[in-house]
Amino acid sequence: MAGPLSLEVEGSFSSPTTDTPLDETVKVSTIGGWAVANFPIGATGSTHLFLKGGYGHISYGTCPTVSIPGSGPCGGADVVQGGAGMRIALTPTVLLRYEGTFNRSTTTLKFSNIALQAGVSLMLGSRRIVDSDQDGVIDSKDRCAATKLGSLVDQRGCPTDRDNDGVPDGLDRCPNSYTGATVDAAGCTSDSDDDGYLDGLDQCPDTPKGALVDGRGCPSDSDGDKVFDGLDRCPDTPAGATVDQLGCPGDQDNDRVLDGLDQCPDTPAGAQVDPQGCPTAPPADTARAAPAERAFVIPGAVWQFRGADLGPEALPALDSIVALLKADPTLVAEVNGFAHDRLVPADNTRLSQRRAEVVRAYFISQGIPVSRVTAVGRGSEPLLVDDTTDEARTTNRRIEIRVTKSP
Repeated sequence: MAGPLSLEVEGSFSSPTTDTPLDETVKVSTIGGWAVANFPIGATGSTHLFLKGGYGHISYGTCPTVSIPGSGPCGGADVVQGGAGMRIALTPTVLLRYEGTFNRSTTTLKFSNIALQAGVSLMLGSRRIVDSDQDGVIDSKDRCAATKLGSLVDQRGCPTDRDNDGVPDGLDRCPNSYTGATVDAAGCTSDSDDDGYLDGLDQCPDTPKGALVDGRGCPSDSDGDKVFDGLDRCPDTPAGATVDQLGCPGDQDNDRVLDGLDQCPDTPAGAQVDPQGCPTAPPADTARAAPAERAFVIPGAVWQFRGADLGPEALPALDSIVALLKADPTLVAEVNGFAHDRLVPADNTRLSQRRAEVVRAYFISQGIPVSRVTAVGRGSEPLLVDDTTDEARTTNRRIEIRVTKSP
């Protein structure tokens, strides 16, 4: 037998006795060939049904010279034959066999024979059906005989992998992973830096948490201050300005020219400076100078375009000024608002006044007496940087707070 189809050659010899008064013995020999279709029953394949058909020749001894009545049949004839039966395996090579056959002569004299047979078949060369990796494909046909248990396989017995992630279907808990993404043993993707780009596709897998990223998964820095967008509280810092860890520029000499852009970073207090931050005239006589003051700048990035809503980024700086005013009741604060939003001068002045009033209202809400805080709208002048770009206008759109001793 070889697979679902097989060929058999059969020969038999018998000496039946006729049922005539002579009780004559007739020597019968048969030889023929069969085509057999095998149909396994059950998962183990130990039991088969089969159908068979073929062609053969039957010989009934030698005919006498003179016919003797009751002597039985003689001569020979070709026959077509068919049958059906069952094989039950006792061992891989020994099988019980039950079958019924039928043949019909092809000669002018028509006759038919029916036989029922039971016996034992010895399957020489037969081997036990083995499926060592239990994938449903027997080893003799399995091209991938070491498939992991639980994997789905194709007709060749090889694991399938719909998402091409190296984890076979059936074991893959995430069977629709993106091509190129790194997966764990269960076939699932990960995003180790939580930036929304999967490991394996992320070209910058160590992005700091909270940073905004581009289409490659790499952090962006729109103002070029080396503090990533999303972590930068002052994302519109002018190019070249020195920033702190939060990305906000400083002005250590309080001359309204940002550190990094200030070519004279140690200008004495009160000195008039040019756009580069360098003094244009000697500082005022210290004996007649105004009371010592401290200046603070709330950058323009905390204000929305043509709006006066106070952004949360400004609160840490405002809270530090509140603490300063509470620590010394003799101090007063002057809030100066600046607007540079391409409006007409009168509108810029009104917008700057609204922004200054919002900051003053915040100080008062934190317990600073009304009498100790004033708000002034300065319009668009003076400029911190030349009005050439949107970034420059954002820088000029600011709040300056002067804290001095009360008169």
